[in-house]
Amino acid sequence: MKRVAAGCVLLVWALWAWADVDVAKANRAQLEQLRGIGPPLAETILIEREKGAFKDWADLIARVRGIKAAKARQLSEAGLRVDGKRYEVPAAP
Repeated sequence: MKRVAAGCVLLVWALWAWADVDVAKANRAQLEQLRGIGPPLAETILIEREKGAFKDWADLIARVRGIKAAKARQLSEAGLRVDGKRYEVPAAP
């Protein structure tokens, strides 16, 4: 019985860990659980979010020091979303 309960807990945790995290709604713990976001970056994201919602990935990159295109791609692959969207490399002009 204990193994079944432990298995269920592990399954729920694994599903939670792979869930998308929207930058507009995430708390500090949810941000920090994503690979690539530690306490300092989570804090910066939360401070900037208090100033106003992120419009899109370009806005997030412009306002949050430490996030450039490569980091945005990494965070998107880890599950971070801006307005429900994954990061996409902007098309060349």
